[in-house]
Amino acid sequence: MDPTAQLARLESRLHELDREMADPDLYRQGTRARDLAREHARIRSGTEAARRLVSLTSRLQENATLRTSTQDPEMRQMAEEEATELTRDEAIAKAEVLRSILPPDPDEHRDTIVEIRAGAGGTEAAIFAGDLFRMYSRYAETRGWKLDPLSSSPSELGGLKEIVFELSGQAVFAAMRHESGVHRVQRVPATEAQGRIHTSTATVAVLPVAEEVELQIRPDEVRIEVCRSGGPGGQGVNTTDSAVQVLHIPTGLIVRCQDSRSQIKNRATAMRILASRLLEKKREEERGKVEAARRQQVGTGERNEKIRTYNFPQNRLTDHRIGFTSHDLNLVMEGRIEPLVEALADDDLRRRLEESGLGA
Repeated sequence: MDPTAQLARLESRLHELDREMADPDLYRQGTRARDLAREHARIRSGTEAARRLVSLTSRLQENATLRTSTQDPEMRQMAEEEATELTRDEAIAKAEVLRSILPPDPDEHRDTIVEIRAGAGGTEAAIFAGDLFRMYSRYAETRGWKLDPLSSSPSELGGLKEIVFELSGQAVFAAMRHESGVHRVQRVPATEAQGRIHTSTATVAVLPVAEEVELQIRPDEVRIEVCRSGGPGGQGVNTTDSAVQVLHIPTGLIVRCQDSRSQIKNRATAMRILASRLLEKKREEERGKVEAARRQQVGTGERNEKIRTYNFPQNRLTDHRIGFTSHDLNLVMEGRIEPLVEALADDDLRRRLEESGLGA
């Protein structure tokens, strides 16, 4: 990549965007204005990175000349130390430039619906599902996201059989998309008298929130049933017909919501979840047609992949897709998953660059 030529291209596009965004009529087109604002921020960031890259490339060339020409050992050592720092900064700037010129994922700025379900392991699996919900809740707090529970099914002995919640905020889907898959836990359950380590699982599905203009669900495609709410106690449980079950006839998808005491709210929530599931199903089918090879890559959303292991006796977390290992599992479970999120994003960037022919 020629940093000077790339800087020229980015500056040219930035000037074009400045002219378009100066048009007062633009802001009558909500979606277009939003998309341009996001592209402007991306290109501006890339332009700044390209300027740094041009400067760093020049300084590295000067540094190389100094190292080969000087006869002073102390000066040569200082130049070598500076070269190490400049090379690191150059790699960071180059990654920022490449990220800015890659076509953005259309879903990365969407709000997100997350579904966590207990898998194999009985009560321990439900407890682990609850632990994952707590982990993501803490992480959402650190990012300043809003978390809105949509539907839940507590386990009688603790934990959660299932919970569905929505995350709203900046770049939610971009950060959460790689969490989809099977999460495995290895630990000694509180109910284990012999001290044996058990293995349990929970599944996580991350769905971009569907917008109405993208996905229209016709009334004749759904069958809606209402019934009395069930589950653990509470004054409002089993007293009103507020639970709602929605069946999408063409696909057989079923969504049930009973958390609210309002039938209207439960119905709206169920339809919102259904729309996001249908959008994800549509996206998966499209990916399967044109990118079958991506099923082996990070972020495919394949639900049957064991993506990660949480080993409590060794305080170790391992993400099997990228070989990431952390020995701070206790901190991870408190929501401090940013290093993992960044590692997954970096790996995804590398793969996308390879596909686009921009990779090294």
